[in-house]
Amino acid sequence: MTIRPKYFTPNEVSIHNTAKDLWVSFLGKVYDLTPHIETHSGDPLLKPIIDAAGQDISHWFDPKTKDIKKFVDPITGCLLYFAQHGRFSNVPPRCPSSDWANDFGIPWWKDEKYCIGVLSKKTRFIKIINALTLQNQIIEVCSEETMKEILNRYLKYNAHAESYTWKYDCNVLDMDKTLTENGIVDDDPDFYTLRMRDDQYLQSVILYYNDDLTEA
Repeated sequence: MTIRPKYFTPNEVSIHNTAKDLWVSFLGKVYDLTPHIETHSGDPLLKPIIDAAGQDISHWFDPKTKDIKKFVDPITGCLLYFAQHGRFSNVPPRCPSSDWANDFGIPWWKDEKYCIGVLSKKTRFIKIINALTLQNQIIEVCSEETMKEILNRYLKYNAHAESYTWKYDCNVLDMDKTLTENGIVDDDPDFYTLRMRDDQYLQSVILYYNDDLTEA
């Protein structure tokens, strides 16, 4: 059985921007490097990684090889890693050195144990309106997420969200499909073309209360 990956927005990645809570994204995936930082605490080679905390670092990599970009050293003629922000952990020194420990196994950028999900290719904002309380909430979601996954995002605003029927344009939504698959078109390109603020004309999902209140 294929397990769906968890999707993250760039904004979600960006808040994990300290040495004690460090996420980065690259080549479409999201990585929690906090354990790596903790294991190698005090290593000066961590600085470029810490400086990039919460950011997308895809420009460090060759998308074809999925490895750090390389270049030919004009002096030695050797093929070396191109660490444009300074050498970082698991990257070998430019010249042979007896103090470099190369027994780490898999370099962190190839170690899938740090991968926690997928970076959304396109995010969008939607307005969720509770027809019972008339409260509304604007949330950012990933275009790849199903309505069930969007519901999970919304739970922090309404712990009983599963006790509501979710509708758009009077039609009950299929919770196993995405917004687009449910006919909720992403209008962002049109707003951009027309130079209009999309936050004033957001697509609205209406929640209708059911009788079987779910336990929080």
